[in-house]
Amino acid sequence: MFIPGSEGLEGGTELKDHTAARMTEKLSAEEVEEIREGFQRIDVNSDGSISAAELGNVFREVGFVMPAYKVREILKKLDRDKDSRISFHEFTALFLELKDDQVAQSFKKALNKKEGIVAIRGTSEISSAGTQHSISEQERIAFANYINSSLEKDLDCRHVLPFDPNTDALFDAVADGILLCKLINFSVPDTIDERTINKKKLTAFTTQENLNLALNSASAIGCQVVNIGAQDLKEGKPHLVLGLLWQIIKIGLFADIKLSCNEALAALLEEGESLEELMKLSPEELLLRWANFHLKKVGMSISNFSGDIKDSTAYFHLLQQIAPDGSKEDVPRVEIDMTGLYEKDLQRRAGCMLLQAERLGCRQFVTATDVVSGNAKLNMAFVATLFNKHPALTKPENQDWTLESETREERTFRNWMNSLGVKPHVHHIYGDLQDAMVILQLYEKIKVPVEWDNRVNLPPFKGGGGHLKKIENCNYAVELGKSKAGFSLVGIGGQDLFEGNETLTLALVWQLMRRYTLNVLEDLGHGEVAGDDLIIKWVNKTLTEAGKTSSIKSFKDKVISTSIPVLDLIDAVQPNSVNFELVKTGSLSDEDKLDNAKYAISMARKIGTKVYALPEDLVEVNPKMVMTIFACLMGRGMRRA
Repeated sequence: MFIPGSEGLEGGTELKDHTAARMTEKLSAEEVEEIREGFQRIDVNSDGSISAAELGNVFREVGFVMPAYKVREILKKLDRDKDSRISFHEFTALFLELKDDQVAQSFKKALNKKEGIVAIRGTSEISSAGTQHSISEQERIAFANYINSSLEKDLDCRHVLPFDPNTDALFDAVADGILLCKLINFSVPDTIDERTINKKKLTAFTTQENLNLALNSASAIGCQVVNIGAQDLKEGKPHLVLGLLWQIIKIGLFADIKLSCNEALAALLEEGESLEELMKLSPEELLLRWANFHLKKVGMSISNFSGDIKDSTAYFHLLQQIAPDGSKEDVPRVEIDMTGLYEKDLQRRAGCMLLQAERLGCRQFVTATDVVSGNAKLNMAFVATLFNKHPALTKPENQDWTLESETREERTFRNWMNSLGVKPHVHHIYGDLQDAMVILQLYEKIKVPVEWDNRVNLPPFKGGGGHLKKIENCNYAVELGKSKAGFSLVGIGGQDLFEGNETLTLALVWQLMRRYTLNVLEDLGHGEVAGDDLIIKWVNKTLTEAGKTSSIKSFKDKVISTSIPVLDLIDAVQPNSVNFELVKTGSLSDEDKLDNAKYAISMARKIGTKVYALPEDLVEVNPKMVMTIFACLMGRGMRRA
């Protein structure tokens, strides 16, 4: 069984043996969340493991007296596979030994003393035994300021905005779901049809609908919300609220930091590097590459957004390089004042740097303290803001290549995988699947056992034989599909997955997603095998019993393009939920159909279905995605029954 780290651990989290995996069975959901938070705070470069240097930094940063031999003792104790790094599994082992082990106790004492961390004792039934969750005050302040500025003109949020970032008002502000829905649309425009948000005279029921809409929409854009419920948001549980907000904000910040959306990123190609290799880089890696592209002009480079930026030197030079030079029409020249670089006090120097960032309209996410303390998450968000507003890149000319944007199908599959918490986080679907680690995790999600110990080569894949180990994993993934999952994989081999064959890779991913969707129905139906015919029969029976006149013959039925059968079914599953005055009928234009589809998708999410399909899938009657919509609504209807 694969136990992932947490959202934000983008690197290759190592997979350990079943003994380690079983450890999590002894932990509550909130304890697992605590472990994830602790892991993230130490793993500053987000590579999915903790190095000796990162471990030592924890104690140095909090001023905790710890001799070098004690640090080595902790590392030795936790590093069970002797690879000089602490994996998430090994980190989990520490927390299970806390009560009886003095070495582990001293480690946690240092972790909780880390600057800006506030421990919050759990209050739910799960955490009544004394679980504590730690939140970063800096993150709370940064996210509050970001939301205040991003949504300040939204009249629907004026009942909660602006809020004081120095208080806990942020946690109360998410309770009715409106702010969350608005923030999701700010990060990924048009995700939620605004007509479906309940805004006036909210009751407990309409508030629940808003939170359903927010959580299911967050899942649809790739957020992992498995351990977050509407009640958690109503209660404003700080660690869960901050975790969800960061995922939503990060998706928006990173939206344009990929080659398929921003061709000027091709300027970052290094000598001998192919476009395909550049496309495989994560947004974090591209941000670092971008910063070094500009810093190289002054003979500098950085390797992270934590320790390397603490003295603000790199930031001063980066601002100077990206500031508008006046060559573009309507963009005035900005001359960066570099005198602050000579300020000896690092706190004041960072303050001077942020004043210059403000002149570029980029003073977001970090304070001078965040820079000096090297808060990796907030500094990465700051650099992403710099990139989004002032990339200062020019697409290379006379290049013989064309870039294809991510297709809707690819985006839907990617968001589905990420919402399930696979590691590493999927950015480029073909590059991130080529070692089959994500595919193998998806097999476990559909209840197909994976022999992690005997058949899977675990990352990191080093040396010349690394690609062979990846191919072996891909071969095993295809073998599982054929022999255990019963998939139709004619003509698909492991080499195809490794090489990123688009058609064949998507064929496998679709069958994984389809099985995942149908498994939900089988669970609800006490093991009855679900298929297309069963779903269509249920849809029509439910529509008839509710007195609706619409019906479907198949998932290719052209009437689906109007979205009326979907809206009728939603209203049948949850009576009087659909406002049919908003539904276009009669002879419909493409614009009318899209309008209906947007309303239908958001309404489906609002009544509690986790729909990943997009409105365009309904308008174009994409049978694959149409099936998932009806299957999810069937699952919702069966739960009601």
